[in-house]
Amino acid sequence: MKVALVHDHLNQIGGAERVVLSMHRLFPDAPLYTLVHDPRKIKNFFGDLNIRTSFIQKLPFSHRRLRWYLSLMPTAIESFDLSDYDVILSSASAFGKGAIAPPRAVHICYCHTPTRYLWSDANTYLSEMGVSGITKGVLDIILNRIRMWDQLAAQRVDYFIANSRFIQERIRRYYNRQSTVMYPPVDVQNYPQLPERKPYYVLLSRLRPYKRVDLAIKAFNRLGMRLVIAGDGEERSKLAKLAGPTITFAGDVTEQEKKKLFAGAQGFINPQEEDFGITAVEAMAAGTPVIAFGAGGTLETVIEGSTGLFFEEQTWQCLADAVIRAQRHRFDHELIRRHAQTFSTARFEQELKAFVETAHLARLEGAESARARVV
Repeated sequence: MKVALVHDHLNQIGGAERVVLSMHRLFPDAPLYTLVHDPRKIKNFFGDLNIRTSFIQKLPFSHRRLRWYLSLMPTAIESFDLSDYDVILSSASAFGKGAIAPPRAVHICYCHTPTRYLWSDANTYLSEMGVSGITKGVLDIILNRIRMWDQLAAQRVDYFIANSRFIQERIRRYYNRQSTVMYPPVDVQNYPQLPERKPYYVLLSRLRPYKRVDLAIKAFNRLGMRLVIAGDGEERSKLAKLAGPTITFAGDVTEQEKKKLFAGAQGFINPQEEDFGITAVEAMAAGTPVIAFGAGGTLETVIEGSTGLFFEEQTWQCLADAVIRAQRHRFDHELIRRHAQTFSTARFEQELKAFVETAHLARLEGAESARARVV
């Protein structure tokens, strides 16, 4: 079974890239095909993975201004020659699903979400980019064409795997395809058990508009309680101006710093709608309860009243109320840790390996049946 991996692009390290790392561990000889690879940001995260990039890699400013080449991405992902492979295993929240598998191969797509800016966030994407006038008109045309390509590309996939039931429903709605739910791998090991919790809450996120970090800042400003915000992004300066004296920005943190932050916190704040929510599970691996907006993937990972609390409206007032309720609630930190173990990396890799082998065998048996009918 000769496997090729496909991923949208390698210019950050997040949950999707951790899925790719697990894929690499399962199939260490498989090369990875991707639009662009920025070694400065990825560093040695993937070890000896054989990374093969598209022609966009050689275009000017492709690492810093990848959006410039949006209209070329469908062509770039389809340009990969995958004719030597039996299994195409793609990791996609955008273009990876569009890789063209040879007729005898099976294409399995692990879908993190149908492309946000084409479907679920289509109405807000351009406004968040701050474009208007002629530029907006041109981008509307480009995005409409890519939307049609995206829908057609989804029909070429043999099997979809969704990272949550929430995303399973989006795949059905936007692509009219069935899928199997397989929760992504989460590092739930080696979290320190500190002797006591400290008087702060923690939020770890990329600082982007849809992450709604502003809600947490407004809530903790009003509560006068400590909040540590880890992570970085284009909204940092704007959020820093909004923050009061009880808010601390820790910036990007190492894995060990993150685990220590989680283990010492009173709770983890999750103000956004997540496709799955890996970071919330990581916080629970430290025994830390999660205070989350009650929508999306966190409804599948957080147990109300047991491993965390939900707030129903995405406002700072509702979040502040949930924090007050959490202060009065007695959480069993050991129970929270045990719950997080059900989302382990070992579990994911075992499930994915079985799925790929079964799909490959089904393709082989189908080919044999077809040949037998011809003979």
